[in-house]
Amino acid sequence: MDSKFKTPFGQFAYSVFAWIVGLTVFFPILWMVLTSFKSELDAVNMPPLFFDFNWTLENYSGILEQSNYFKFAMNSIILSFGSTFLGLIFAVTCAWAMAFNPTKRTKDTLLWMLSTKMMPPVGVLVPIYLVFRDWGLLDTRFGLIMVLFLMNLPIMVWMLYTYFKEIPKDILEAARMDGATLPKEIIFVLLPMALPGIASTMLLNIILAWNEAFWTLNLTTSDAAPLTAFIASYSSPEGLFWAKLSAASTLAVAPILIVGWFSQKQLVRGLTFGAVK
Repeated sequence: MDSKFKTPFGQFAYSVFAWIVGLTVFFPILWMVLTSFKSELDAVNMPPLFFDFNWTLENYSGILEQSNYFKFAMNSIILSFGSTFLGLIFAVTCAWAMAFNPTKRTKDTLLWMLSTKMMPPVGVLVPIYLVFRDWGLLDTRFGLIMVLFLMNLPIMVWMLYTYFKEIPKDILEAARMDGATLPKEIIFVLLPMALPGIASTMLLNIILAWNEAFWTLNLTTSDAAPLTAFIASYSSPEGLFWAKLSAASTLAVAPILIVGWFSQKQLVRGLTFGAVK
C-alpha cells in the first residue's frame, strides 16, 4: 500500500471511500429487494418509501403460483453449468498448449480470440438465428449451451493461460521423466496446482452464463427459457409492474448471489492467483 495510506487519516479516508463504493454498488440490489415487498402503489409512491411501508409477500406468492419459476431456474442451472463444464474441457487443453508449447503465433491467437468479444452480439444475431432455425436448435437447451460455451470460451482460455504460465515447467518435465503420460500430466499435476485459478474461472463463467440475457431472449421462447426470460415476462404492453418485476428479479438473482457470497474467498484467491510471485 502507498505510504500516504499508512497514516491514520489516510487509512480513514481509504475506508470511507471503500464504504462509499461498496454502498453505491449494493444500493440497487437493496432497493430491488425492498421494492419486492411493497404493493404496486407503494412501489411507485413519490417520494420513495424506504422502510415505512406495509410489507407484503403477495408478489412472491403470486409469482410462484402463476408461473413455473422452478422450470426457469432449472434451465438456468443446466445452461450455466453445462456451458461451463464444456468450456473447461476445451479451455484447459487450449491454455495448456499455449502456455507450455507456445509458438510465435500464440500471442496473436490469444489477441484474436479476445477480439471476438468486442463484436456486438446483435451483429451476428440474424445468421445465428437462421442456423438455429434450420438445424432445429431454437428453444433448446443444447443450442443455448453451445452459444454460451462459445461466447465465454475466449475469457476462459485467457484466464487459464495466465494461471498456467505461473506454473514452473520443471514440475511438468519431472512428471514426464517419471513416466507420466500427457493425460496424467494434465489431470494429476497441472489441474491440482492450478485449482484456485480453475475454480475462479468456473465461477466467473457460471455468473456470466447465468446473467446472459441477449441470446436467451432471442433464441428461446418457453422450453429452454432461463431466469433472464422469466424476468422479461413481467414486462407487458400495459406497463411495468415494479413490485412484481422486483420480486421476479430477486428470485432470479438470489441463487447466484448466494453462490457468489459463499465462494467469494475462492473467487478472490483465484483472481489473484499468480499476481505475486
